[in-house]
Amino acid sequence: MTRFPRPHRDGVLLAVIGLLGGILLWGLGLHTSAVRDLLPSWVTLVPLAVMSFLELLRRSCPRTALLAGTVALLANEFTDGNLATILMYTDLMYAAVVYGTPGAARRIPVVTGLISVAVTIAALAWLRRPEAVLVGVVTGLVSFAPALTGASLRNHREAAEAARLRAEQTALLAEIDRNQAIAAERSRMARELHDMVANNLSAIAIHSTAALSIGDPKASTDALTVIRENSVQGLAEMRRLIGLLRDTSGDQEPAVAPALDGLDALVAQVRTVGADSGLVFALDDRREPGTRLPAPVEMAAYRIVQESLTNVLKHASPGPVTVTLAHTDHTLTVGVTSPYGEGPGPRAPGSGAGLVGMRERVTLLDGALEAGPRTAADGTKIWQVRAQLPAEDDTEPHS
Repeated sequence: MTRFPRPHRDGVLLAVIGLLGGILLWGLGLHTSAVRDLLPSWVTLVPLAVMSFLELLRRSCPRTALLAGTVALLANEFTDGNLATILMYTDLMYAAVVYGTPGAARRIPVVTGLISVAVTIAALAWLRRPEAVLVGVVTGLVSFAPALTGASLRNHREAAEAARLRAEQTALLAEIDRNQAIAAERSRMARELHDMVANNLSAIAIHSTAALSIGDPKASTDALTVIRENSVQGLAEMRRLIGLLRDTSGDQEPAVAPALDGLDALVAQVRTVGADSGLVFALDDRREPGTRLPAPVEMAAYRIVQESLTNVLKHASPGPVTVTLAHTDHTLTVGVTSPYGEGPGPRAPGSGAGLVGMRERVTLLDGALEAGPRTAADGTKIWQVRAQLPAEDDTEPHS
């Protein structure tokens, strides 16, 4: 069973005002056409009542209301006529454009415009007097004018809705960008924190284990000395990172970023830490003297070497450890080789976060990273880390 659509309050108000207004005009004897002797005067109220009822459907069924209203308007012309009936029809025409389908909103102004022109031409051809133009004008005011007004309002509404949707999409994209920026910054800070302190904490863990497991007072004193040195250095690195986090200047990199010039000091440090483990460290820098690379590339290369040496201290077997740097064809190649550790010796805590950080750094620079066990030329098993980073010289090599 089809339910009658619930009318909107605007439609109810227009229907009541139109009906009461039309009855008042009829009671006062105000008509829009000459008195028709063929029909009684009260017949004028029939199109008025129908038009008032159709006002209740102006939003829910605009097309049906317009078609039925057109019939009621034509019927009104065969009676004494009522101005309220005509005015309510103009509202139905307006509502059909505003609340109807997009296709109807496009067609109705065109059709009513053509009808107005056709009626004007027909009236001129029939009456052959200039006053006949008024017939076309009235037709345009009743049909074309409200249709054009409705189309203009609908276009403005659709433009406003499109602008609102664009604003919402822009806000959504901005929120997505903000979340991505926050995630990227958190990831960058996590890498910085890990790379800054992992080396020192690994040295502390290894030497504290050694200090607890040996009974030689001198060896214990040496181990505690190394622990203290790495603790102080680790605290300094932490303070630098905290200062970076508190900095509100908008700088994206630390004020003093590590560079390849600091690799000598880094290798010397791990050489001291790993001396008791039978590890022998060497730096093979094949770059041209004085070559300077972009700061992000040098920082990434330094952190890759630092993390690789930290992993060597934690996992490698005794033997030679070589750090290699080469810069050819606008590519910086960083390599770290060490004996593959298979023994059950003491290990510092770790879960592979360093390798994840290295891969992230290389990916950000559109480089390539290989890390895993390899077989050396002499048949021994080694662990090799090899990174290739795109890099252009910042300055010419010094002579």
